[in-house]
Amino acid sequence: MKSEARIAYLFAMPWILGFLTFLLYPVMASFFYSFTDFSVLRPPRFIGLENYKEMVQDEVFWMTIRNTFTYVVAAVPLSATVAIILAMLLNTKVKGLAFYRTLFYVPSLVPMVALGILWLWIFNGEHGLLNMSLEKLGMSKPPNWLGDPAWSKVTLVLIAMWGSGNAMVIYLAGLQDIPQSLYEAADLDGARLVAKTRHVTLPMLSPVILFNVIMGMIGALQVFAVPYVMFPNGAPARSTYFFTTYLFDNAFRFQRMGYASAMGWVLFLITLTLTFVALRLSERQVHYDRS
Repeated sequence: MKSEARIAYLFAMPWILGFLTFLLYPVMASFFYSFTDFSVLRPPRFIGLENYKEMVQDEVFWMTIRNTFTYVVAAVPLSATVAIILAMLLNTKVKGLAFYRTLFYVPSLVPMVALGILWLWIFNGEHGLLNMSLEKLGMSKPPNWLGDPAWSKVTLVLIAMWGSGNAMVIYLAGLQDIPQSLYEAADLDGARLVAKTRHVTLPMLSPVILFNVIMGMIGALQVFAVPYVMFPNGAPARSTYFFTTYLFDNAFRFQRMGYASAMGWVLFLITLTLTFVALRLSERQVHYDRS
């Protein structure tokens, strides 16, 4: 048994070393650095809670919090709704179903930087594909997607909805796991599509919805690559200057690794709190099939 245990640990050692080196050590180091004045170029100097106290008085910090939460509140529910609708449409027996499933899933595989460059071309206010199409449809003055603060966040929400392929696949798996006997019973009761969706599909899909909403919320709180590429420095008027962008700037532009580490732990606590709240609020709404 001891030799078998040694062999098991030997095979697990690459993962253990990777975990200790690339996850546990950076997490513990960032926790320590969050209590220091650390610029990478000089040794860290312990300053206690000063980084956290500075955040309370940092107007830019609170601005990025507002921008991030506005994006989360808009992008997460809309993306989840689009993904559920697509999954329900793809759960029907139509010709070319495999093609449509692939078509809707492929956008989620595009690298984030390439995606940002692509959408820069599509949302360009003067020569973009979207505005040219809107002008041909009769709109005299299409929105300035990239230059108007009123439309900048809308642009990012639309991009988030476009990349709902991952969630759609998970919803589709959840839909296919719903017992057909429930729909047959609903048919016998004379239930129509809306009633079956409300009383059968959504309750049985609720654990999957909860999972995707939590994962979507975590991803939205960490949104970075696309707005960083499309809206340099949070333009226009810093309407797209998100929490992670400010964290990145503090760490790599301003060389304030201690302050950036503290911001990272604040983001972790925010994410943990919102996840806990979502789980508590969903206790009565989520139906788990225990059959």
